[in-house]
Amino acid sequence: MTPTDKIWHNGRFIGWDDAKIHVLSHVVSYGSSVFEGVRCYETVSGPAVFRLREHTRRLLDSAKIYRIDVDYTLDQLVEAQVELVKLNGLRSCYIRPIVLRGYGGVGVLPVNNPTEIFLACWAWGKYLGEEALGEGVDVCISSWTRMAPNTLPALAKAGANYMNSQLIRMEADRNGYAEGIALDANGTISEGSGENIFVVRDGRIHTPPLSSSVLPGITRDTVVTLAGELGIPVVETVIPREFLYIADEIFFTGTAAEVTPIRTVDKMQIGSGRRGPITEKLQKAFFDIVEGRAVDKHGWLTPVS
Repeated sequence: MTPTDKIWHNGRFIGWDDAKIHVLSHVVSYGSSVFEGVRCYETVSGPAVFRLREHTRRLLDSAKIYRIDVDYTLDQLVEAQVELVKLNGLRSCYIRPIVLRGYGGVGVLPVNNPTEIFLACWAWGKYLGEEALGEGVDVCISSWTRMAPNTLPALAKAGANYMNSQLIRMEADRNGYAEGIALDANGTISEGSGENIFVVRDGRIHTPPLSSSVLPGITRDTVVTLAGELGIPVVETVIPREFLYIADEIFFTGTAAEVTPIRTVDKMQIGSGRRGPITEKLQKAFFDIVEGRAVDKHGWLTPVS
């Protein structure tokens, strides 16, 4: 990570090295944070942030679910993120908004713990590697299961939830895979450690429903919309593990992963063993929009100007 100049903290811009919290902040002991991952792309018309309002709304939704008070409006946080990118002079970058419970009470009950909000951005390339977009990645089914209903809220993008993601990703990495796919509490497909999953069979795209402990991904929603415009049917349905092995194509979506094909699952080749035609169509449609080559008819890009 290459540090940038400024980070936004509770309404003002501070230096990168000044963005600090106390070791006894509530978030350190108890994981009481929610966050987002947002991408700013360099388009033909200049830098623009992709689906910034939707990401910021999800941030506020996550905070509400975890009962973390936020004193800033959606519009104020959107404006602050645009200004942050502008101040740091970046043409493209990754933006990380974080809302956390700070220094105060030290018990599990968050008493007198102020809400701290940080917005940071930095240059970041392809999450699973540049070549992965064309060649695909090798993944495994994780031995770790996603959170069961009524344990941790999967609809919230929360720091504590990602302890589960860390276990999935570390296990996959140790065993030589780029990523792991978790099952839900019922033993059906949920998602990757930080990505939603889509499975193609006979020209139809299948993706797990939110009830399978799935984060409501912004890129997930984007791909569903684009597929509809391309005339590719998409169905939300419970997906058994073995359905992956007989798929024609599988791909991940996410702000970091964007649209990344999967070439093997548990060392079993998927389709041709590289990016399939439907994945390629969706990739092209996605990157044409985020890089400004196609008309942004949905208003998904927020210019940094």
